[in-house]
Amino acid sequence: QVQLVESGGGLVQAGGSLGLSCAASGATSNNNGMGWFRQAPGKEREFVAAIGWSGSVQYYADSVKGRFTISRDNAKNTVYLQMNSLKPEDTAVYYCAADKSVPTVVSARSNFWGQGTQVTVSS
Repeated sequence: QVQLVESGGGLVQAGGSLGLSCAASGATSNNNGMGWFRQAPGKEREFVAAIGWSGSVQYYADSVKGRFTISRDNAKNTVYLQMNSLKPEDTAVYYCAADKSVPTVVSARSNFWGQGTQVTVSS
């Protein structure tokens, strides 16, 4: 089992920046792939970004490319999401996900999910 705990959400004005963290504990050998998803009110959960173990493999949703950056610190079992140039449409609950492979994470088939952290972008 892997436990994931997100932090760093909050309220920010449009154009601002916010950083999220997700700390993993437990059987972290399952964390080769880690990523972020988000779910806005009344909408389905959608993929945001994912990263492989070495950090060299990264995937982003088109809606966040060039604005969001995913990274990880394996020594701390933590994945980060730096969000810049935030827009009101980025408002959502952001979830961390982890699994043995990046494709599994990207396809939302991860076995491990965090509880989510709220990000609100005001216009």
